Amino acid sequence: MYKKIIVALSLDHGISETALAKAKLLLDPDGEIIALHVYERPTGMAGAYIAEEDLQRAQNTAQQRLAERVRDVPEAKGVLVNGHSGRVIADYAHKEGADCIIMGSHQPGLGDYFLGSTAARVVRHAHCSVIVLR
Repeated sequence: MYKKIIVALSLDHGISETALAKAKLLLDPDGEIIALHVYERPTGMAGAYIAEEDLQRAQNTAQQRLAERVRDVPEAKGVLVNGHSGRVIADYAHKEGADCIIMGSHQPGLGDYFLGSTAARVVRHAHCSVIVLR
């Protein structure tokens, strides 16, 4: 049983319910679940042409969607952070003293073999157990 579980959620994929259900099964009775979504702002040239109010609106929408995902899971609190998913998830788990990260993964494509998927980066850099769901 884990005391503090980070469930890394991508709001665009359908793994949230499964990941949260697994977290509830693995949670210590006095434990806590943090449903973490990393909001990645567009970078480079794309980011230069998007108005700040549009970026803020998109982030607010992500915050609302996250709240909806955890609404029926009283053990979980939703947290939205900014940054690059592969780095932020592992860093956040370390900072919060989490003893487990649960996250989904997609079937890797060719680019993932050269660059590495988010799940692979988290597995490599996390200080705690990582459970990857397909």
